[in-house]
Amino acid sequence: MRAGLDVTDAIGKLATPVNSALAARVGIATGLAMVGELFGEGAAREETVFGDVPSLAARLQALAEPGTVVIGQATRRLVGGVFELDDLGPKRLKGFAEPLVVWRIAGMSSAEGRFEARQTAGLTPLVGRDEEISLLLRRWRQASDGEGQVVVLSGEPGIGKSRLMRELRERLGHEPHIHVLYQCSPHHTTSPLHPLIEQLERAAGFERDDPPEARLDKLETLLARGTEKLDEAVPLIGALLGIASDERYPAFELTPQRQKQLTLEALLDQIEGVAAGQPVLLICEDVHWIDPTTLELLGLAIERIQRLAVLCVITCRPEFTPPWSGQPHVSSLALMRLGRRDGVTMMEQVVGDKALPAEVSAQIVAKTDGVPLFVEELTKTVLESGLLKDAGDHYELSGPLPPLAIPSTLHDSLLARLDRLAPVKEVAQIGAAIGREFSYALLAAVADRSEDLLRAALDQLVSSELVFRRGTQPETIYSFKHALVQDAAYGTLLKSRRQHLHARIAKALQRDSPEVAEAQPELLAHHCGEAGLIDQAVAYWYAAGKAALIRSAVTEAVAQLRKGLELLHSLPVSPERHRHELDLRVALGGALLNAKGWAAPEAGAAYERALELCQLLGDRKQLFPVLWGLTVVYVNRAELPAAREVAAEMLRLAEEQDDPVIQVAAHRASSAARYHLGELVATRGHLERVLAVYDSLHDRLPPTLYAADFRVQALCFLSITLLGLGYPDQAGLAGGTRSSMRRSLPIPSPSDSHCPMHVSSLALPATWRLLRLMPKR
Repeated sequence: MRAGLDVTDAIGKLATPVNSALAARVGIATGLAMVGELFGEGAAREETVFGDVPSLAARLQALAEPGTVVIGQATRRLVGGVFELDDLGPKRLKGFAEPLVVWRIAGMSSAEGRFEARQTAGLTPLVGRDEEISLLLRRWRQASDGEGQVVVLSGEPGIGKSRLMRELRERLGHEPHIHVLYQCSPHHTTSPLHPLIEQLERAAGFERDDPPEARLDKLETLLARGTEKLDEAVPLIGALLGIASDERYPAFELTPQRQKQLTLEALLDQIEGVAAGQPVLLICEDVHWIDPTTLELLGLAIERIQRLAVLCVITCRPEFTPPWSGQPHVSSLALMRLGRRDGVTMMEQVVGDKALPAEVSAQIVAKTDGVPLFVEELTKTVLESGLLKDAGDHYELSGPLPPLAIPSTLHDSLLARLDRLAPVKEVAQIGAAIGREFSYALLAAVADRSEDLLRAALDQLVSSELVFRRGTQPETIYSFKHALVQDAAYGTLLKSRRQHLHARIAKALQRDSPEVAEAQPELLAHHCGEAGLIDQAVAYWYAAGKAALIRSAVTEAVAQLRKGLELLHSLPVSPERHRHELDLRVALGGALLNAKGWAAPEAGAAYERALELCQLLGDRKQLFPVLWGLTVVYVNRAELPAAREVAAEMLRLAEEQDDPVIQVAAHRASSAARYHLGELVATRGHLERVLAVYDSLHDRLPPTLYAADFRVQALCFLSITLLGLGYPDQAGLAGGTRSSMRRSLPIPSPSDSHCPMHVSSLALPATWRLLRLMPKR
């Protein structure tokens, strides 16, 4: 959402050559969308996104005014108070039966944290966390007495970490203290001290349009609460925030390392100075996304906190390993899922004083699996879904009960479920490396474990409903319940383990399924690439691209050949690498001609690089198709002198090799360049040479290279050329010959994308009409 605002703002500031302002419109809808593989096989499948959500996003975008962001109701519910919103009221949108209420984003909210911002309505009372809140309150008492404490609060997404922090703050609301909140972000894991910068800007009260002087004034006021040494703290922290302070404070001449060290010390001094006046509740949220410099600062702070009136609560997901464990003032607190009774209690508090139907309650409790956020969200979803009708003191179903939709954030808990299946997790990881679907035979070849152990592990995965099974042994096929399950399992693999698994998969496919390499080379390319077997991967991507071209799947061919080129760059420069690149570039040039058009800059770039490689390697075999491709591009881009020069080089090469096939193509290319330059005499000579050499060939030109019948093209162009030279009778003969060949030769269609430099079938009838109008000599 913030990115949408930034994009619209940035585009509005772009300068244009015509001094006309640009503007972007953004529409955002939230929910599940389907990604479908419509046709083709393997990596050649065309995918699209469909469903109500992408359709709604498109309608909202069309509704938005230039420079604005418009959101739907589901998105509105999720963002809560993070943004200031303008209610646009109900709108009728194409494709939706009922009017939908929409909102326009007016700007960022002043709410301090993500959790507070989303709580636009009353909070559901805390359920099942009495022991946890008691521990936190005991640690607060110790910290208030000057014995600083640290609590590392861990739990899976949605388990209630932020809710517990809100409860703690409410319990301490009547006590004098300072609250400091640092929030880590998944988008800033490499942004040094991002949580500190965000908190300082928020605490100082910076406004978006504040001039530098005003920001410096606000920063001085903020820092004065924690230190009297403003001449040291302001320049350092001002530089961190991008505020120039040279006019008020002497400039530092420090090395980057020394400046970083002094900045961290200044930030720590601020915490210590504030804690000297009042106890401090310091909350650092989502530390699993912490950047390295903030992690370093947090480690230094934890050492210093021990003698300060500070309670530091660090929230994180279970995968984060705190490096401070074992210190006497550091406690660990893991949040567990709610029991069934607590889940029912929470659901009842969300509903209020009206009971839900028993079958609905049972589904909510079963599907949310004790995660508080999902109990709340799914209950609200059911209440808003129209499934229920108000029957006074209770709700009743208005129709059959469909399977309840799980909130999208629930998918984050899949990793935790896999972790709880530790004994069979490795089997899930191997299956995930193979793909969304995998056969028992391939899994057994890769897993390297006994049949009994493997089948027991698969049975457990199937029982957990993370994996489905179909068919009978030995033809059993397994598939992950959802792509996110596969992603979760695969994401837990270390890079070295991933490479090892992909190498074993590729080897097993090559050994046991050679037909796969022939039918789906892209599958082998993927596994070899992930295994670090770059040479093999490049070869398979080339084979996949060539196979796609043969099937006229030019878009897929372009993608596959480009993947080969991307991998190739990781290899050291060598003649072998140049040869691989030359093959890929030649194939890519042909694919781009067909996918992007005969004048496409990308195609020209591919052929120009291929020409460089031919010259570097002294490769004469590949030179001719490269020159042919360049001629096509130059003619269609009207770079006619360049086209004539390249065609002349083709003629020299053809004569040198004494090959009639490439002689025909070279004369055809030369005739195209000369014709468009208006050199009709030379054009006639080349076209007549095409016909003479062509008639001497026993076989027609290979269509995979040129995809054209040069005799037909030559006759067509010759007819027009002779007419231009003033020989209408001969032009008529050439045209008539071409016409009589329609029954015996497959003439390329004007829309045939495999026929560069062809002549439209409209040209010859136009020539005949001119011939009939011209006086006979």
